[in-house]
Order: sequence, then C-alpha cells, then structure tokens
Amino acid sequence: MKIAIAGAGIGGLALALMLHKRGIEVEIWESVEQIRALGVGINLLPHATREITELGLQDTLAEIGVQTSTLAYYNKFGQQIWSEARGLAAGYEWPQFSIHRGALQMALLHAAGERIGHDRIHLGHAIESFAQEANGVTLKLRRRSDEQLVESRADVLVGADGIHSCVRRCLHPVGDEPRYSGRMLWRAITEGSPFADGKTMFMAGHQDQKFVCYPISEPLRRQGRSLLNWIAELRVGDGALPATDWNRKVDKSVFADRFADWKWDWIDIPSVIDRAEAIYEFPLVDRDPLPRWTVGRVTLLGDAAHPMYPIGSNGSAQAILDARYLADCLEEAALQRSDIGYALKEYEAERLPRTAAIVLRNRMNGPEQVMQMAEQRAPNGFTNIEQVIPLAEREAISLRYKRLAGFDKQSLQGTKP
Repeated sequence: MKIAIAGAGIGGLALALMLHKRGIEVEIWESVEQIRALGVGINLLPHATREITELGLQDTLAEIGVQTSTLAYYNKFGQQIWSEARGLAAGYEWPQFSIHRGALQMALLHAAGERIGHDRIHLGHAIESFAQEANGVTLKLRRRSDEQLVESRADVLVGADGIHSCVRRCLHPVGDEPRYSGRMLWRAITEGSPFADGKTMFMAGHQDQKFVCYPISEPLRRQGRSLLNWIAELRVGDGALPATDWNRKVDKSVFADRFADWKWDWIDIPSVIDRAEAIYEFPLVDRDPLPRWTVGRVTLLGDAAHPMYPIGSNGSAQAILDARYLADCLEEAALQRSDIGYALKEYEAERLPRTAAIVLRNRMNGPEQVMQMAEQRAPNGFTNIEQVIPLAEREAISLRYKRLAGFDKQSLQGTKP
C-alpha cells in the first residue's frame, strides 16, 4: 500500500509519521518550494499531545513549547469570568502545549525527513488534478522549479492541503465557498515580561471585541521572559468576504484604538500591541461541513476537510486526531488485505460527524460563550460572577465542549493511545 499526501502541514506530516510507524509506504507532495517556520501560536490539547507522544516527540515539544497551566476568561473590564487548570495541572496524563505553529511544523518535518526519507518529501510540487482507476490514483503535479507537469501514482490520495485545498476543490467544485463571520483577526507575537505564572492562556472581551494571549516559548520562559502570541478580534461587518490577501501585514492603527483602555493590574494590552514587530490580518472564516470527504480512493484531512474558527484550540488537534484514525483504518486494511475504499469510508464515518459538530459549535463561540453571556447579562461589569453566571453553568459549558472535542478526562482514560 502506498499513500500520497498532499500538504506538509501539521496534519499531513503527522499522518505520514503515523503511517510510516505502521509500515505503510508514504509520499508527501507540498506546493511551496521551501518550508519555513511561519505562523503564530497554537495550542495542542492533551488528546493531540498523546498522539505526538506516541510518535516519540513529546520531549521535542517540551523543549520548544510552554506546558499550559491555566485557561482564563475575562470580560472587557478585565474581570475574571472563569478559570480552570489545563493539561498536567488539571490531572491529565499528557500536557497541553502552547507552541509556535512553525516550530511544531519544523519538528514534524525534521522527524519525517529522518524516518521516511527526505527523498519521499517533494517540495515545490502543486497538485493540479488527479484521476482514479479501479486500484489507485494518478496525480498530476506542477513542479515549481521549471513549471513542468509531473505524474505520480498511489493507492490512496489524502488531501491535507489546508483551507484552500485543491483536492477538496476537485471533489466539491461548486457550492463550497468560505463562510465569512464578519469578524477580523489581527495576529502577532510580542516578547515581554510574563503575566500570571508565565504559563497561562487568557481570553478577554466578547464575540465582537476580543483579545487572546498566551506564551509560546519554553526557552524564553526559562529565562524569565515570555514570547506572547496574541490575537485581537473585532466585528467589522457582515458583508462579503474581503478580497484582500488573507495574511497581509497591517499597521496597528487599523484596530489598536479599540483596545486603548484595556490596561489592567496584571497586563497592559496596549503595550503588548505596541511592541509587536509585525501584525498580520486574517478574516475569520470557515466552510460548511461537507456531506462526504471520501470519493473512491481520495479523502480529506485537517483544514482541507473541516476548516473551523480558531475557538477552543481545536484546529491542529483535530487534524492530528484525523491522522491517527485514518492511519489505524489503513493499517487494518493492509493487515487484513481488505477493501481500501471501505477503510476510507470508515475513517469518514468516524471523523466527519465529530468535526462537523465542532465547526458548528465554534460558530456559537464554543467554550468562549461564557464571555458572550457575561457581556449580555452584565454589560457594565459585575461584582460577583456567581450572580451573573453560576458556577454550575460555567462548569457545564466547559465540560460540554471538552466532551464534544474528545478531550474530557473521562474520554481519554482507558482509551488506547
């Protein structure tokens, strides 16, 4: 069995490593000619960390990423709505890591090169089309270096090529446009002094005005400093999706005035914004859940399958879980010499409804809905959060989302790694 993976992002690389561990031949095709440590921070929840640990890479994560201790929500006045321990501090067997996306991708790429072979990772090759036969898939790719068409054949093609997936577009050419929320994100990284214990992640505001911040560098944390990943979010309208670059560099003047008075005794948000070296703008978009990911011997994974709002720290985690289940299904098909198409449908039957539910729940603000509830019930602030949102209600919201996303402790206890 030979598996072709379109895309060398986190999901594609994780899948490649998992397939290699199971003795399945794999080739990766990536459109960019050079992979660089781009992006900003992400969070790996315990169920995703468990899968990375199974690949023997937890020590690598621990060297570069911060083991998140706490997640806290605040209103626009800096008053705490909810706080909970995370990862090891919450009693999980595996940490939650706050980590630079590019650093994680480069760690996975390095491992893939060593284990699978650098000659199996083809950079600068963009998929243009594919054709299916009874027992395989033929890929046609454009080689960036000379613009020549290259052909390759595999038993299965997995589209792990992101929100702008070519594979997804080939499978679903019409009626699958991005859905714009009317909200814009500005993302950046700022080096500075740590807040709280130096391992805390916080979110403040509500769905129309929000600020998210957390540290992502363990080496800097050990020096008593913080590399702070932050996101400022504002509702800018419910019109058409902006036609501009989705990752363009902008000046802080575009949004910073809306956060000018967000100075609290434990953090100065205007100062964090001011000291960022570069700020990038993204529209908050997702896509409607698909009726199917799999057509014949072609399927989707990660953002190509289920792009979702960055709420609840689930994007990369769900891509890694996709990879684990797909690798298990393909391994069983290889061992039993059973139908590969059935294995792909089994993967889809398990993962599509789960991730579709997360996409839809994230549109409702996921676990962050406690911030919106505080804004609606106490727009001028509060003296006692218990009178605004009782503890039992806050706990229920948190647990419901963990169960939905598959990282509540009960779901993880006793399940095979």
